Amino acid sequence: MGFAETFKALSDTARRDILVLLKQERLSAGEIGNHFDMTGATISYHLSILKKAGLVYEQREKNFIYYELNTSVVEEVMLWLSDLKGGQKNGKMEEK
Repeated sequence: MGFAETFKALSDTARRDILVLLKQERLSAGEIGNHFDMTGATISYHLSILKKAGLVYEQREKNFIYYELNTSVVEEVMLWLSDLKGGQKNGKMEEK
Protein backbone atom coordinates (compact mmCIF):
# COMPACT_ATOMS: atom_id res chain seq x y z
CA MET A 1 0.00 0.00 0.00
CA GLY A 2 1.33 3.40 -0.97
CA PHE A 3 -0.04 6.63 0.29
CA ALA A 4 -0.37 7.96 -3.29
CA GLU A 5 -2.82 5.16 -4.18
CA THR A 6 -4.63 5.55 -0.88
CA PHE A 7 -5.16 9.28 -1.23
CA LYS A 8 -6.14 8.88 -4.89
CA ALA A 9 -8.78 6.36 -3.80
CA LEU A 10 -10.01 8.65 -1.03
CA SER A 11 -10.19 11.68 -3.34
CA ASP A 12 -13.43 10.51 -4.94
CA THR A 13 -16.79 10.98 -3.20
CA ALA A 14 -18.27 7.75 -4.56
CA ARG A 15 -15.32 5.72 -3.27
CA ARG A 16 -15.60 7.35 0.15
CA ASP A 17 -19.32 6.51 0.14
CA ILE A 18 -18.49 2.89 -0.73
CA LEU A 19 -16.12 2.75 2.24
CA VAL A 20 -18.87 4.05 4.52
CA LEU A 21 -21.18 1.28 3.28
CA LEU A 22 -18.50 -1.34 3.86
CA LYS A 23 -17.88 -0.01 7.36
CA GLN A 24 -21.29 -1.42 8.26
CA GLU A 25 -21.05 -4.83 6.58
CA ARG A 26 -19.47 -6.76 3.76
CA LEU A 27 -21.33 -6.41 0.47
CA SER A 28 -21.25 -7.81 -3.04
CA ALA A 29 -20.66 -5.47 -5.99
CA GLY A 30 -24.36 -5.74 -6.85
CA GLU A 31 -25.39 -4.78 -3.32
CA ILE A 32 -23.00 -1.82 -3.44
CA GLY A 33 -24.38 -0.82 -6.83
CA ASN A 34 -27.93 -0.73 -5.43
CA HIS A 35 -26.91 2.33 -3.39
CA PHE A 36 -25.71 4.34 -6.40
CA ASP A 37 -26.96 5.57 -9.75
CA MET A 38 -23.99 4.07 -11.63
CA THR A 39 -23.39 1.27 -14.06
CA GLY A 40 -21.92 -2.01 -12.87
CA ALA A 41 -18.74 -1.19 -14.80
CA THR A 42 -18.36 2.08 -12.89
CA ILE A 43 -18.84 0.30 -9.55
CA SER A 44 -16.23 -2.24 -10.65
CA TYR A 45 -13.83 0.57 -11.53
CA HIS A 46 -14.24 2.19 -8.11
CA LEU A 47 -13.80 -1.15 -6.33
CA SER A 48 -10.66 -1.81 -8.37
CA ILE A 49 -9.12 1.47 -7.23
CA LEU A 50 -10.09 0.77 -3.62
CA LYS A 51 -8.53 -2.72 -3.85
CA LYS A 52 -5.34 -1.35 -5.43
CA ALA A 53 -5.05 1.09 -2.52
CA GLY A 54 -5.58 -1.76 -0.07
CA LEU A 55 -8.65 -0.10 1.42
CA VAL A 56 -10.91 -3.04 0.63
CA TYR A 57 -10.36 -6.71 0.07
CA GLU A 58 -12.51 -9.29 -1.59
CA GLN A 59 -13.63 -12.69 -0.44
CA ARG A 60 -15.07 -15.21 -2.87
CA GLU A 61 -17.94 -17.40 -1.75
CA LYS A 62 -19.43 -19.71 -4.36
CA ASN A 63 -20.67 -17.45 -7.18
CA PHE A 64 -20.29 -14.17 -5.29
CA ILE A 65 -17.45 -11.83 -4.41
CA TYR A 66 -17.92 -9.90 -1.20
CA TYR A 67 -16.04 -6.72 -0.39
CA GLU A 68 -14.92 -5.72 3.08
CA LEU A 69 -13.23 -2.68 4.55
CA ASN A 70 -9.56 -3.23 5.32
CA THR A 71 -9.33 -1.45 8.65
CA SER A 72 -5.57 -1.96 9.00
CA VAL A 73 -4.89 0.38 6.06
CA VAL A 74 -7.37 2.91 7.44
CA GLU A 75 -5.59 2.72 10.81
CA GLU A 76 -2.20 3.20 9.13
CA VAL A 77 -3.42 6.34 7.35
CA MET A 78 -4.96 7.67 10.57
CA LEU A 79 -1.71 7.05 12.44
CA TRP A 80 0.28 8.87 9.77
CA LEU A 81 -2.15 11.83 9.85
CA SER A 82 -2.01 11.90 13.62
CA ASP A 83 1.78 11.95 13.56
CA LEU A 84 1.71 14.71 10.96
CA LYS A 85 -0.60 16.76 13.15
CA GLY A 86 1.58 16.23 16.20
CA GLY A 87 1.44 13.52 18.78
CA GLN A 88 0.07 13.62 22.28
CA LYS A 89 1.95 12.79 25.43
CA ASN A 90 0.02 12.06 28.60
CA GLY A 91 -3.15 13.50 27.05
CA LYS A 92 -1.50 16.82 26.16
CA MET A 93 -0.23 17.98 22.81
CA GLU A 94 3.54 17.89 22.38
CA GLU A 95 5.15 21.19 21.51
CA LYS A 96 7.37 21.38 18.46
